[in-house]
Parts: sequence; C-alpha cells; structure tokens
Amino acid sequence: MEKKRTIRWGILSTAKIGVEKVIPAMQQADHCEIVAISSRSGERAREAAGQLGIDRAVGSYEELLALPEVEAVYNPLPNHLHVPWSVKALEAGKHVLCEKPIGLCVDEAEKLLFETRKYPDLKVMEAFMYRHHPRWVRAKELVESGILGEVRTIRSFFSYYNDDPENVRNKPDIGGGGLMDIGCYCISVPRFLFGQEPDKVFGTREIDPDLGIDRLTSGVMAFPGGTATFTCATQLAPHQSVRIFGTKGKMEIDMPFNAPVDKPTSIHLHTDNESRKIHFETANQYTVQGELFSKAILEDREVPTRLDDAVANMKVIEAVVQSDKEGAWVEC
Repeated sequence: MEKKRTIRWGILSTAKIGVEKVIPAMQQADHCEIVAISSRSGERAREAAGQLGIDRAVGSYEELLALPEVEAVYNPLPNHLHVPWSVKALEAGKHVLCEKPIGLCVDEAEKLLFETRKYPDLKVMEAFMYRHHPRWVRAKELVESGILGEVRTIRSFFSYYNDDPENVRNKPDIGGGGLMDIGCYCISVPRFLFGQEPDKVFGTREIDPDLGIDRLTSGVMAFPGGTATFTCATQLAPHQSVRIFGTKGKMEIDMPFNAPVDKPTSIHLHTDNESRKIHFETANQYTVQGELFSKAILEDREVPTRLDDAVANMKVIEAVVQSDKEGAWVEC
C-alpha cells in the first residue's frame, strides 16, 4: 500500500496549549507529521520532544525555521510574537498556522496579510479551531437553512479565573487580557454565523488595577442582520455558552469553544414545532483543524478560514477598545 502523503510540521515553542492540546491532537491526524519542536531552551525542547515522541528538538526558533524537513509551522507564541514569527516563517518558506488572536492590532494583522501576498504558494491561517468542529459546521448549516427563521441576535459568554501575574495572559504589554484571549471567540462567532461584519460596536471594560489587563469586558455588535452581545472575563467562575435566537426558534451550544475531546457533544435546538438535541460523535477540533490545513497544502486549495477574516476580527476587537475609551458607539 502506498504511504499516505503527510505535511511535516515544526512547532514554535513549548507553549502549554501546544504541548497539552494541539500537538497530541495533530499527531492523530492522517496528514500531519510533527517532526520538530523548538524552545528558547534546548532542555525544554528536548523534554517536550521526549514527552510527545517528536524526533527532533532544537534550542531556538531560528534553528527550527532553518530545518529543511519542516514544511509548515504551528505558532503558539505569546500574542506579541504571532506576527513577527509568522513573517519569519514565511520568509523561511514555511506554511503557517498561527494561534489567535492573529496580532496585537489591526496594523499588525494587515502587515501579515500584506506579507502573505509575497508568498502566494504558502498557506497562512489563524487557528480559530472551534469553527472546524462538526458541531459548529452543523450550527452554521442550521442557521443558513432557515430553521430558526431570521436570526436576529446572538449571545456569547466565555470566562475563567486566572489572576497569576506571571501568566502571559495577564501581561498587558504582550497582548494579555480577556478581550484578546477569549473575547476574540465571542466576536468571531456572530461574524461566522451572520456571515457579515458589524456596522458599529459598543464596548465596556473593567481593568484590573494591579495587572493592568481587562478582566471583564462586555460588548454589543450591531450587524446589518441583527445584534450580538457578549461578555468575557478572566476572573470569574469558568463558563462558556452561545445562544442563537431567530424568529422561529433558538439554538443553544454549551462548551462551544473548548468542546470535550473524550465524549460526544450536542446542539440544543428549539423551534415552534419541537425541542430536540442533535448529537455529534466524539471529535477533537484541533485534529480536524490540523488535518484541514495540511490537506489545503497538499491539494493546493484555499485554507478553511482566509487571513482577511483574521484582520476583520481584529478590527472589531480594536473597535471595542476604542468604544470603551470614548464611551460611545464606534463604527467598524
């Protein structure tokens, strides 16, 4: 039997999300082969490689990008390093899957988009993994089918508790804070479901007096087709939910962003005629994401989520911040 063609991946850093979630998941994909991992510490890289069964460990990101066997890189570095190292990866001839949010600001996101145009043969995508889960694929289909009638408003909530001053999510100068870390999901969801960009945004943030990051952010987005509201928080009890309301029904998605990888999931659908659960077999959205990106490379087709979508999401994030500062609605 002919061996299945895989994409050979290198990992930029031993970040927790990569080591604990993304890498093990990608190793289960048919078309992903993790061949190298890097860290600023050779010892940490070797430790992670041993833990994950990766053949090669290197002590710098530059060394990883220079490896000829690496075809694509996964970039889970802190937010302020997303764009700089994604650009370096492109310059080294590598495809890039970069963690969300794509950068610190719109200018950074647009810079990366500009750089990608110099390398038309290379694929780049922001790693909004939730969109690839079968549950979300079906949710989008249901919205478009009209079973909910005309979708008029979407409500999202995402929170956890983390007040560790050493955690990268709590360092404002490198892109920490609730809006950047998890609010980006709450902004992405209605854009994905409406298939539109908001006309205007209103946002309010509560800043932690010691950490300097937004620990509680709420916002309203006015779309041509309806509205979306959200709250994200880094110092509240953990919770995730998305509720979609139409003129003929509603849809509820629990644990919408960190779907369990060890048990089935479901969508709660309520219409004028019935209330039922739609069940989905166990799936790992990180595995699906890696597989789809690798197949886009192998088949030379467009990635599932274009990079201009990442730029558009960053524009809304920036508008929420501006609205909070001005205490007024901000046009997008």
